[in-house]
Amino acid sequence: MKFIIKSFSELTISELYDILQLRSEVFVAEQDCVYQDLDGKDYKSLHVLGFKKEKIIAYARIFKPGDYFENASIGRVVVKEIERKFGYGQELMNVSIKAVETEFNEKKITISAQLYLKKFYESHGFIHVGKQYLEDGIPHIRMDKV
Repeated sequence: MKFIIKSFSELTISELYDILQLRSEVFVAEQDCVYQDLDGKDYKSLHVLGFKKEKIIAYARIFKPGDYFENASIGRVVVKEIERKFGYGQELMNVSIKAVETEFNEKKITISAQLYLKKFYESHGFIHVGKQYLEDGIPHIRMDKV
């Protein structure tokens, strides 16, 4: 797996299309959740692209403090369904956390995590903070890494 980090303006049209297709495939179709994925925040974020054989199969976006949460943030964490068994989600989170530290010189990270992924994020040092809430009809929790 090869990872590349790009700003929105550095993304090619093909990369942007593939990112949006992957996010729609997982967050809309697979999770049966109709929501507005294009939230205007892609312009502010850095994009972590995971390539396997020249295809984007993993993706996340990272934010500097204040652009999403008070702390730096990681969101839209996604791995193509047929590729999940290979541990690429673990790699994606490791690369994303390191990118926050390198690009923004930040250690504190806040995420809005889908509840069923709590243990996955705990394995990366995140701690559940606050109460469960619904985001786009899916149970979420705030998690912080300090």
